[in-house]
This record gives sequence, C-alpha cells and structure tokens, in this order.
Amino acid sequence: MATSKIFENTETAFSLKSEKELKHSYLLFKLMANPTLVSIGSGLTRFGFNAHLPIKGLVKSTVFKQFCGGETEQACLPLINRMAEKGIYSILDYSVEGKESEADFNAAMKKKLELVSFAKEKEQIPFVVMKPTALGRFDLFAKVTSKKELTAAETDEWKRIEKRFDAICKATYEAGLRIMVDAEETWMQDSCDDLVKLMMQRYNKERVTVFNTIQCYRWDRVGYLKALHEESKTEGYKLGMKIVRGAYMEKERERAEAKGYKSPICANKEETDQTFNGALDYIMDNLDTIALFVGTHNEASTYLALKLIEEKKLPKNTNSVWFGQLYGMSDHITFNLAENGYNAVKLIPFGPVREVIPYLIRRAEENTSVAGQTGRELTLLMKEKARRAKL
Repeated sequence: MATSKIFENTETAFSLKSEKELKHSYLLFKLMANPTLVSIGSGLTRFGFNAHLPIKGLVKSTVFKQFCGGETEQACLPLINRMAEKGIYSILDYSVEGKESEADFNAAMKKKLELVSFAKEKEQIPFVVMKPTALGRFDLFAKVTSKKELTAAETDEWKRIEKRFDAICKATYEAGLRIMVDAEETWMQDSCDDLVKLMMQRYNKERVTVFNTIQCYRWDRVGYLKALHEESKTEGYKLGMKIVRGAYMEKERERAEAKGYKSPICANKEETDQTFNGALDYIMDNLDTIALFVGTHNEASTYLALKLIEEKKLPKNTNSVWFGQLYGMSDHITFNLAENGYNAVKLIPFGPVREVIPYLIRRAEENTSVAGQTGRELTLLMKEKARRAKL
C-alpha cells in the first residue's frame, strides 16, 4: 500500500514550524514526559490564577502556545490560513469549560452562533463543534439520563437546553456547515444522545449536518451505532458519526467501582482498539447513509481507514470521510494526510488564557497518561531536528 509509511515524513509534519518553534515543542513535550512535573505545574498554575499572580505571560508562551490558536477567533486566522496553504482544514473550539448558570449557557450559545457565522464565510472551516454541557447543567443531563422525574422547573430548563441545541444546529444547517457534538461521561450521555438524534432527524435528511461522537473505550458503542443506524434508515435520515477512543476512562472506572455497577469501559487497550476499528469498519461499509469523522491520534487506526478507502476505490478526498487531530499534537498524521490528498482537519481550541486553563491542564495530563503519546511526539521532533541539522 502506497500510504503505508506516510506518517514517518517529518519534513512535511513540521513544515510550518521554525527552528525556534520546533525547539519549543520539543522542550514542552520533554517536560510533559514527567508526570511529577505535570502534576506540580498544573497545581501551581491553578493556584497562580486563583491568587491573581502575574503568570498569564508564562502560560501563554508555553502550553497555551502549543495547544491553542489564540484568545479570539480573529487571532486564530493567521494559523488557519497558514494551515490551509498546506491543505489542512480547521475547526475552532471555544474551549471554556465548567460553567453552570443560565447566563453562561446563553452566552455559550451566542458564541457558537457567532462561530457559525464566522465559519460560514471561510472555506477552510467546514465544521463547528460544541460540548453539550456548555449549553446546560451536567446534573440535569444526568437526571434525564437516569429517567428520574423532573420538577416543573427542571422540565422548563431542559426545554431551554433543547432550544439552544436546535438554534445552533439550525444555524449550522442554514450555513451549509457541519457540527460535531462532543461525548461526555456515561451517566449523562443517553440524554445527550437523544438530543443529538432529534437534531439528526431534523437536519440530516438531505445531507449530513449533525455528527454525534461515540467514545470507543465504551464496550457498548458498536451496538449503539448499529441500532441507531437501523432506526435512521427506517425514519429516513442520515447519520454523522465522529469516532474517538475517549477521554474519561479513569473517572468512569472509579465511579463504577464506587457505585457497584459494571464498568462501561473496555477491559484493556486491545479491546478498545477492537471497538474503534469495529465502528470504523461498520461505518465504512455504510457510507451511503453515514458520514464519518475519524478523530484519532492512533496511526494504526488511521492506516486502517486509508486501507478501506483504497479497497473501496473511493476518492481520497471523499466528502464522506474526514480525519482530525487536536492542534499541537500528531502533526505527523494531519500534515501527511493533507499532503497525500485526504480530508485532514485540525481542531483548534481558543479562548482567554485564564478561561482555557482547565482545558490546557487536561491536555497536559492526558499527554502524560496516554501510553506512548508524548514519547512518539518527542521521537518525531528529534528526528526532524536531526534532519534539519544535516541540511
């Protein structure tokens, strides 16, 4: 297969990085390879911002610079345009987390609608993205999932969440864009899945506008995917599915153990890989009625998707299959996919430095905890440094 080694090309992977930027990334991932340093740094960062210490400049020039595009969408534009020159699309993600008031939820909806308008004018931004609990209380999602009876006030609150979802999905549909809805913890996810299904029923009839996300470290997700697909065929709407491995594994296992129910998480990484690849296989066999977004930093799964595209004799840039990675990570996948003609996307978090600290801490901690992630980044950065040194 011609694409079998494309991710080894570091010249393409780091083509936008200057010597200084390459060194910056290398030093940052070197630090993140040390769990103790990450833990101490995360704690000090939280303390510094809470105590109003003057650390914004330090954070902005280090971890923020690596994983965020800027503080505003306009500030992200130079990066978006530079990546577009390399054939890479962008998704802007306003990465402000942990809000809990109706005013915050309305502000988040307003911001998403602004991003839809912003993306509508830019060919290089084909998707928008939203986190369900940016639009409503986590505890209410969890209560609806648990099937407990809502109070009259909670019923009204849930209706407001549905209206926010609908406003954003409708605007996305009218703009000719696509929207991906993030997955969250299992004990709130059913209610979110039902909301996203409702949006698909409304806006995925002629084309795919709305994508749900399935976290494949859950052993039940392939079954969920197949059942939803059968239902969608009967009801006459298409599916949009983003497949990821997942982001809440430790929390999920701890809660299951504490509350005495079966863990919703696969027993090991091999089982997770099988679930992910099983979902990938199923969707690739049904691209006439399902659009796919492959959200992964895993090379083997990405190569499998490329193999399936080739076997099915699909165009490399088929509008039914997209690949995405987070900004600041796995450039060897994103840039080389784009260089070889596939639909490659970078998800670019942005927002005020203080507001995105929870996101940045999570990024640093996940890079430390995910086996091999930081080591792979360091190996590729060192390879590119050595290649440039020979020029």
